[in-house]
Amino acid sequence: MTVEKKMKRLLTIQDISCVGQCSTTVALPVVSACGVECAVLPPAILSNHTGGFKSWSFADLTSEMGKVEAQWVAQGIRFDAFYTGYVCESHIDPILSIEKTCAAEGAIRIVDPAMADNGVLYPGFAQDFPSKMARLCKGADYVLPNLTEAALLTGREPMPAGCGEGEVESLVAGLHALGAKNVVLTGVSLKADELGTAVSDGKTVRYDFNARNPRSAHGTGDLFASVFAGAVLRGMGAFEASALAADIVCEAIEATAVDHWYGVSFERTIPSIARAFEGARA
Repeated sequence: MTVEKKMKRLLTIQDISCVGQCSTTVALPVVSACGVECAVLPPAILSNHTGGFKSWSFADLTSEMGKVEAQWVAQGIRFDAFYTGYVCESHIDPILSIEKTCAAEGAIRIVDPAMADNGVLYPGFAQDFPSKMARLCKGADYVLPNLTEAALLTGREPMPAGCGEGEVESLVAGLHALGAKNVVLTGVSLKADELGTAVSDGKTVRYDFNARNPRSAHGTGDLFASVFAGAVLRGMGAFEASALAADIVCEAIEATAVDHWYGVSFERTIPSIARAFEGARA
C-alpha cells in the first residue's frame, strides 16, 4: 500500500470521563476512524460524566496544560486543527494560547460548546459560564452548539426544540455576530417527526433532517462533533460533514440497547465511519 499524502493531525481538548462514552473517549476513536491523526489533551479527568450519575470525581489538570504546551513548542509539534468540547473556565486561556503557539499553517478551530442541554446548564457550571465559552467561539472556523447552548451564548432565553425557522436563523445570526465563521446548529426541529441541523456560512442557511427517534441519549453531541471534525479534516464541506455526522448518530442510537442509558454504542458505528472515507486521500 502506498501512502499518497501525510495524514492531517487534530488536537482535541476536552475532558476524559472514564465511564460514560463521551468527550475524549468518543473523540479519539471516532476521529481516528475518519483517517485523521488524533492527539489528545485532557484538561480534567472525571470518574464518569455528570449526566444521570449520582456523583462523580473531578481532577483538574489546568496546571499541566502549560507544561504540555511548552514541550510541544520546544519540539516543534504543530496541529492542523483544534477541536474543543467539554471544558471549564480555567481551561479557556490555556486553550487559546495553545491554539496560537501550536498551530500549523492554515490550522482550523472547531468548537463544540458542550455546556448545556434541554434549557439548562450542565451541573457545575456557573450562570456566567456561557460568556466564557463565547471566547472560544470568537473567530472559530466551526461552532457546533445545540439550541440551548446557542441561546445562552447569544444572551437569550433557551428556546423550545420546536422553534420556527425565523427563530433558528436569528440564533445562527447571533452566533456569527460572536465571530463564528461557520455555524452548525443541532437539535433543530421544524416538523414534529424530524430532527436535524441548520448549517450556515454566514450567507446561506441550509437544513438537514433525519426522522426523529423518541429515545434521548447522552453523548450524541460528542459523537456528532467528532464525526464532523474528522470529516472536515478529510475535505468535506460543513453541510456534507454535518449530514454524515447526523446519520452516524442515528445509527448509534439504533445500535444501543434500551437499558444502556449513559451513552450510545458508537463503537458499533466505527465500520460505517471508516467506509465513508474508503478510497479518499488523507
